[in-house]
Amino acid sequence: MKRLILIRHSKSSWDLPLNDIDRPLSKRGIQNAHLISSNIQAYLPKSFIVWSSSAKRARESAMIYSQNLTIPFETVIIKDELYTFDERRLEEIIKKCENHYDNLILFGHNEAITNFVNKFGNLLIDNVPTSGFVSMQFNIDDWKYLKKGETIKTVFPSHYKNEQYTAKQIH
Repeated sequence: MKRLILIRHSKSSWDLPLNDIDRPLSKRGIQNAHLISSNIQAYLPKSFIVWSSSAKRARESAMIYSQNLTIPFETVIIKDELYTFDERRLEEIIKKCENHYDNLILFGHNEAITNFVNKFGNLLIDNVPTSGFVSMQFNIDDWKYLKKGETIKTVFPSHYKNEQYTAKQIH
């Protein structure tokens, strides 16, 4: 059994004229990264490997999640090839995960994440939003044999609209 957790990077800032790969998180992106990472501990496996795209917004998202989930950030593996928007490329990368890891947490980008989730999961999701968390399970013993699995949990910022509203009112 293999388990994959896909996390779309948090909302990025468009305030400065930067290359796409260099865009940082926006204020809302930072807030949503804290919100989601504070609400997913119960859905994480006991042991896992963490990969992140090399894009600044994905690395910053991974850093916030690692702080809130007490995952040493030094253990997050930054992969240039995860800076992709293509689900076929994402699939190829996931299939190369070392087989002794049964659980992979991956910070990446759309359209790759939404399309991957819809191809390999059993729940149609129109769009995995920024800061979106999708946990999937596959009845396989080897990542290279990745096939249709089961979407077992989604956690999106919209699930916490009331908490966000309340937090904004307090501050």
